[in-house]
Amino acid sequence: MSEIRDKEIWRPGNMLYPLPVVLVSVADKAGNSNLFTVAWTGTVCSDPAMVSISVRKSRYSHHMIEETGEFVINLTTKELAFATDFCGVKSGRDMNKWESCKLTPVKSEIVGAPYVNESPVNIECRVTQMLELGTHDMFIAEVVAVHADKQYMDENNKFDLSKADPIVYSHGTYYTLGKEIGKFGYSVNKKKR
Repeated sequence: MSEIRDKEIWRPGNMLYPLPVVLVSVADKAGNSNLFTVAWTGTVCSDPAMVSISVRKSRYSHHMIEETGEFVINLTTKELAFATDFCGVKSGRDMNKWESCKLTPVKSEIVGAPYVNESPVNIECRVTQMLELGTHDMFIAEVVAVHADKQYMDENNKFDLSKADPIVYSHGTYYTLGKEIGKFGYSVNKKKR
């Protein structure tokens, strides 16, 4: 039996770290588009495929999602770390973040918001529900299309996470991921490294 570890008691807070950090692209009905960074995102259902993002009401992009009911989640990589951070601290009210970050908007297949060409995976989403939760509104959305960059596919045409070198976020710091530590089948088929 393990010895009981000495732990501190903290006030309630969101301590699920690290978090995936993504660039979300949006557009309004007039065709104006924007990019912003979201670290509060996740999978909520597999059939139908559904995701969520939580966005502060004060964010410039919030009204665009409310207006159109659409957005694109663009996964981030080590190469996109600067743009990811920049888009999280600068406002689209004041500048064109696509141009400032030298990112390429591409017309999406289904939704009106463009996707980020430089991102390895782009997830087109259509909002099904918005939950007002306090400082943030959670947009729950159905995935309507996914774009995967062919340069990140392995010989079996499976997305190779280690080639993409994705980033995550924790308390103001970005980290890279992507090193495989093993394959687990409910903890029985462990691949040794």
